[in-house]
Amino acid sequence: MSTMNISLPESLKTFIDEQVSQRGYGTSSEYVRELIRHDQERLQLRSLLLAGAESQPASMADERYFSRLRKRVHMSTKPGSKTKK
Repeated sequence: MSTMNISLPESLKTFIDEQVSQRGYGTSSEYVRELIRHDQERLQLRSLLLAGAESQPASMADERYFSRLRKRVHMSTKPGSKTKK
């Protein structure tokens, strides 16, 4: 694992120390890594949303579409069911 040193104003260091303590992180590094992971996920989601907004719809999203979707979700959440990929 690589090491990175950062400089922070005292107010930010205090905030991080409080978050580490209150949220149960072992170290400030764990907290910062979690923040970075969340930012990566946010950027990935944004990219997917933009790609979806630019794409053409595959089919009409009408009541029939949502009815089938609800049925698929219901079936995949039953105990012992296998989710198709």
